[in-house]
Amino acid sequence: MNGFFSENNLYKIIMTVLSFVLLLPDKAKSYDFQGNSGLKKTAQGTGHADISIFTPGGLASGIGMVINIVLSLLGVVFLILMVYGGYLWMSSSGNEEQVNKAKKIITSAIVGLVITAAAYAITAAVGSYLNLA
Repeated sequence: MNGFFSENNLYKIIMTVLSFVLLLPDKAKSYDFQGNSGLKKTAQGTGHADISIFTPGGLASGIGMVINIVLSLLGVVFLILMVYGGYLWMSSSGNEEQVNKAKKIITSAIVGLVITAAAYAITAAVGSYLNLA
């Protein structure tokens, strides 16, 4: 298939989005609470001044951050697959084979999203039950 959503370009798009998503948490952690804006006092009051994965109490926060990153990435992958499936369907020009391929991609993306949402809901319920959340 030629065009913007060819398989080669789709892999490039996914890898580019993946690299941005994985680099964003690095930038988010770099905020310094040393200023006089009141953020340091507020962060200390809530126990978030020196939180990292390796500090006591930081493991749950670190795992939560990883889960949020993975869920965000899966949401982006879902969006890309839906756009790709929609593009295939709209550009099929009546080609039944291409329409079936597009339906299969869209159906698989929706099933993947439902499985991911169910896994998150089960994890949140278990975490709530164990008072981890």
